[in-house]
Amino acid sequence: MSTFDSVLQLLRAGESFVLATVLRRCGSAPRDAGARMIVRSEGTIIGTVGGGILEATVQKLAKEIFVSRQTLMKTFTLNPEGPAPIGMICGGDAELLLNFEDASQPARLKHYEELLFALDSRKRSWLVIKLPGEEMTEGAPLTYIFKDQGASLEGQGIPSAKEFLAAASATQPVVLDFQGGRFFVEPLCSEGTVYIFGAGHIGQKLAQLTKFIGFRTVVLDDRKEFANSELLGSVDRIVVLGSFDEAVKGLDIDEEGYLVIVTRGHVHDKTVLAQALRTKARYIGMIGSRKKRDATYQVLAAEGFASQDFLRVHSPVGLNIGAETPEEIAVSIAAELIRERAAPRRNES
Repeated sequence: MSTFDSVLQLLRAGESFVLATVLRRCGSAPRDAGARMIVRSEGTIIGTVGGGILEATVQKLAKEIFVSRQTLMKTFTLNPEGPAPIGMICGGDAELLLNFEDASQPARLKHYEELLFALDSRKRSWLVIKLPGEEMTEGAPLTYIFKDQGASLEGQGIPSAKEFLAAASATQPVVLDFQGGRFFVEPLCSEGTVYIFGAGHIGQKLAQLTKFIGFRTVVLDDRKEFANSELLGSVDRIVVLGSFDEAVKGLDIDEEGYLVIVTRGHVHDKTVLAQALRTKARYIGMIGSRKKRDATYQVLAAEGFASQDFLRVHSPVGLNIGAETPEEIAVSIAAELIRERAAPRRNES
């Protein structure tokens, strides 16, 4: 059970609590930004923000917050010396947000229900917290969930999601100073969906890896003897195509789509690539040599595709690591997918 699941469970049960969130860390602080810990009224905890003295200090502060019902933002120095030290020897600083989650306020329950729904949908979304300007403030911090990169909350002191994403990390929570305010921006779901066209040896090995590294994984092939769970394991979806001529039909391929073309032949690769180039996919990769790639591009150019269309394509697919076997090629493709997912989005700069 995630911390957010526990939050929702407690609020539904009518139990208030203090939620501590690591906003930022420097040096050797024990937990990354986004780590959370629930402190219940009797002092027990769910989750962790680093253990040891830091955790004990947070529990002590939580007792005061249960009384004041305020929001506290505080930086802890994790050294025996320095400003506001708490005696830890790991070094560095950790900035935490501690806020009282009042179960009597329906808006808090609604917020976390929306947050869990966003996580469960596995669509790209972001949690944005407008941080208080003072160390101690009344009430819960302003929190929002963006489900669309073009979303805007004009008039509420929150820039549009597109503006945030131009500065924020694609995969990691960050604190941003933006338009006179300070914000904690956390990607709730940044995994993306990989569509693997071709369930042969490479497709099978790649599907195992993409699932393992956090991508939603869909495998498509026109052969039932290959497109099955016995060979593909627990991928999210297996599609048996009637023909590669309609490879992307019915698929919801958006800017979080990663398309990998590893069919059993050049003709099918070209057929799928023509369809892939008409989607909004963030990534398109096609297997094959440079000679095969150039020949494919030449045919597609004659069909009306522009040279700039081909700039979207990673071909030969995968990082150049000298891969030879299906397993090695799958690793090289998975590595390229990780790199692409972590890179700033082209339409956000």
